[in-house]
Amino acid sequence: MEAASLKKFTDYVNLPNIRGRYSYSVPLSGLTWFQVGGPAGVVYKPEDVSDLQHFISNCQNVPYFVLGAGSNILVRDGGYDGVVVKLGRNFSEIVIQNDELIVGAASLDRTVAMFAMQHGFSGVEFLVTIPGSIGGAVAMNAGCYDYEIKDILNWVEIINTDGSMQRLQPDELCFSYRKSKLPEGSIIVRASFKVNPGDSVEIQQKMQNYLQLREESQPTKGRTGGSTFKNPNGHRAWELIDLAQCRGLTIGSAQMSEKHCNFMLNVGGATAADLENLGELVRKKVQISSGCHLEWEIIRVGRV
Repeated sequence: MEAASLKKFTDYVNLPNIRGRYSYSVPLSGLTWFQVGGPAGVVYKPEDVSDLQHFISNCQNVPYFVLGAGSNILVRDGGYDGVVVKLGRNFSEIVIQNDELIVGAASLDRTVAMFAMQHGFSGVEFLVTIPGSIGGAVAMNAGCYDYEIKDILNWVEIINTDGSMQRLQPDELCFSYRKSKLPEGSIIVRASFKVNPGDSVEIQQKMQNYLQLREESQPTKGRTGGSTFKNPNGHRAWELIDLAQCRGLTIGSAQMSEKHCNFMLNVGGATAADLENLGELVRKKVQISSGCHLEWEIIRVGRV
């Protein structure tokens, strides 16, 4: 990173009353499932909600984004010239109030499903198979096995760019397939989900069935980012990719999985450019083969 850019970040993060931790020029490859990508200008780990509010309200002309579990993101090789916000344990609390499961944004989806099962509550079992954290799941309306976040959400709390807290109802998020309309620049800090009392043994069995289905159909042991492309209306992305003869297609050490061809893999030593170029090649081949346009589900950030 250029010295001028680093100075800008240094000046910016030396804010009074910030209690969180800053790290500079942090390689993001170790924080993402693909294990590729250049460094972030700054990684900021807020101490708590009020610390994050202070940070956001003072964020002037400096780009930032929240990095959750790193499962659905491709950081380009040039890195990210901005601030990566990494929420920690103070954003991971899970509590049950009556038939409401209140969850911090940094909580892992799988952890939320396990917590509900252990306390005898049903309704969030599908989360056990979704990689990532709750903040990202809400933002992208994550789903599988005929369930989506929109089906179980009561409300979500966000921090706006002026540092104010706001609670939004599901209809205010305008959920659609793998998408929500959060206010630009806002950060999710907490969400509430609908749950119902149930039998823990039955709930656990349902979750195990989901996990077995995933194990049988997806490359769960590889360095991947989950589903690469969204399903176009009326089609399944993997079927279109298969029809275009892209199953197993490789560029460098990037590969479309043989097991599930809508999963892209770093089979060892791939660059972010390899992965993104492979994805773009698949999109072109599918367009030629079927006339369908594939939209990236994986979020791509940073400089090439």
